[in-house]
Amino acid sequence: MFQLEHITKDWTLFLDRDGVINHEKNNDYILHKGEFHFYDGVVNALAYLRPLFRYIVLVTNQKGVGKGLMRLEDLQEIHSHMNLEIEKAGGSIDKIYFCSDLSDDSPNRKPNPGMAFQAQQDFPDIDLSKSIMLGNRPSDMRFGRNAGMHTVFVATTHPEVAFPHPDIDLRFSNLPAFAEALSNLRGL
Repeated sequence: MFQLEHITKDWTLFLDRDGVINHEKNNDYILHKGEFHFYDGVVNALAYLRPLFRYIVLVTNQKGVGKGLMRLEDLQEIHSHMNLEIEKAGGSIDKIYFCSDLSDDSPNRKPNPGMAFQAQQDFPDIDLSKSIMLGNRPSDMRFGRNAGMHTVFVATTHPEVAFPHPDIDLRFSNLPAFAEALSNLRGL
C-alpha cells in the first residue's frame, strides 16, 4: 500500500489545476486571468514541494478553449500569471499540459492518460510508477490509475467522494495539507 514515506526526490508530482491550485467556477470555466484566484497557502505549498520532487507538472482539461469560450492566448496568460506567482514564492512547475479536446474519448482528455505519456516523452526519466496524481475529481484519480500512478485526492470541491476508494491512495483536505503532511514526515 502506498504511503508518503515511499516518496523520494526521483518522484514526479502531477497536479490538476482548477479546484487544486485555484478556486473553480461553479459549472463554468476560468476564462481569463482576472478569474484565476489561488487557494490560500497553495503558492507556499508549491515552494515547499519543489525540492521534494524531480518534476512537478500540471495536467488540466480545458474545454473552454475547444468550445471557443476563450482563446489559447487567454489560457497562456492565466498560466503565465500562475507561474509568475509560484516562482515569486520559490516554487516552479516544470511543464503545463492541457487538453482542449471536446470529445471525452480523446486520448489526452482526463481520465485518459495521454497527458502523462506526453510528459514522459518530454522527460524520459519520469517513472510513472514513482509518480503521484493529485487532483480534486474522480476523473483525476482514474487518470492517475490509467497511467500507472499513485493517487492523492484533495477534497476541496468534492468532499462527498467516498474514502477509502479503489482509485484513491491517500486523501487530504487540500494541497497545503498534503505539503504539511510531507513536511511533518521529514521533521521540518
